[in-house]
Amino acid sequence: MPWDPKRYEQFSKERYASFDDLIKLVRIREGLRVVGLGCGTGELMRRLADALPRSDVLGIDSSPQMLVSAAKQARAGLRFEQRMVEDLSGEWDLIFSNAAIHWVADHHSLIPRLLACLRAGGQLVVQMPSNWQHPTHTIIDDVLAEEPFRAAFAGHGKNWTAETIDIYAQLLYDNAGADVTVFEKIYPHVLADADAMADWMSGTALVPYMERLPAEQHEAFMARYRERLRKRFPSKPVFFGFRRILFAASKA
Repeated sequence: MPWDPKRYEQFSKERYASFDDLIKLVRIREGLRVVGLGCGTGELMRRLADALPRSDVLGIDSSPQMLVSAAKQARAGLRFEQRMVEDLSGEWDLIFSNAAIHWVADHHSLIPRLLACLRAGGQLVVQMPSNWQHPTHTIIDDVLAEEPFRAAFAGHGKNWTAETIDIYAQLLYDNAGADVTVFEKIYPHVLADADAMADWMSGTALVPYMERLPAEQHEAFMARYRERLRKRFPSKPVFFGFRRILFAASKA
């Protein structure tokens, strides 16, 4: 099941709340060479580019579906390419990532590689989910441990990576990061009901799981997942507290 821009944008107001906090960590300057890791639909990259006068901004993403949507945001000084985060090279004044690098394995090697791609005085600015202990995630694991879904996931682990904030702080410091800022924040969202939670997850966290599940099992999986969420969150509306990590560091 590929990434679906329309499904992702269903909760754009809630998903984008952290962007406002993230861009506050950026040292706004003119004429920067900027790369956005995981540009998604491109809307937030356009906002970032608009905030950086006379800068050259490149948004990269591995999803061709997302890039079709992102292309609508392109303008002079803002372009998009299909590329993996792991393949980033070159020298940049700003490496910016909003909700992307948790899909990349081994942050103990990824963070040093990203810092190494910064020019002197450049900045790495990142936001990623850290909501993995929330029932919307743990119930995924519970359902996948049951038949008939279990066989499709034999030998496969989780699809995301996230460390604790103290580990990110140490990684940034150990790799010559200066002006280090690291914090975790819960964003309070109020959704219509438990089904809205399932819709939210189907646009992000569930995508790689559903890619691995046989297509004929998708409907049964979602039905069981929704049933568990409704039992866990019977109230309407429902509070969905979403935990995220934000960090920034400069290259001395």
